[in-house]
Amino acid sequence: MLENFLPNVDWQDMWAATLETIYMTAMATFFTFVIGLILGIVLFLTQPHQAWANSVVNWLTGALVNIFRSIPFIILIILLIPFTQFLIGTIRGPNAALPALIIGAAPFYARLVLIALKEIDKGVLEAARSMGATTWTVIRKVLLPESLPALVSGITVTAIALVGYTAMAGVIGAGGLGTLAFLDGFQRNRGDVTLTATVVILVIVFVIQYIGDFLTVRIDKR
Repeated sequence: MLENFLPNVDWQDMWAATLETIYMTAMATFFTFVIGLILGIVLFLTQPHQAWANSVVNWLTGALVNIFRSIPFIILIILLIPFTQFLIGTIRGPNAALPALIIGAAPFYARLVLIALKEIDKGVLEAARSMGATTWTVIRKVLLPESLPALVSGITVTAIALVGYTAMAGVIGAGGLGTLAFLDGFQRNRGDVTLTATVVILVIVFVIQYIGDFLTVRIDKR
């Protein structure tokens, strides 16, 4: 039945492209979470009246985040081609897309982390410090637990954005559903291939959103 409506779709290729997209999204989301969390904590703690207050570090970190957050992703991929070639050894394939995906998404998530940390009740932080808690203890026992629902919600939004980034990366041969939709669908005038790849991308997005919402509700004790 499907062959009648989708005559040009090779389901083995579609499945392989789907796995590549999931792989790129999962790996990029993991490293984005780690790097973005670190950057967000640094931005928060180097603000005035915080434990690591340092206007120079705060400004430099903020500038770095703002610069990479502002560059359109397709341009960022092109700018990072020499770096990707040096790091990965190739500019094609799922692994080659990871540096641009991570560098493009981590600054975005860092800002979400900063917003989440700023929403923590100042009284909780002051109480922890008044009891002699070290900065690392405050991070582990106060900042991360108190902001966890917002952090999970933020990484969910970022992961969904990364799915879109993988599709754009596919245009220059990164693999995944983006490459399949562009090369096998658009360039060969096979609308059913492009449509099917789009539907699969939407399913991935819906699954990520569902998992993120589920986790957020489960860990939010307010």
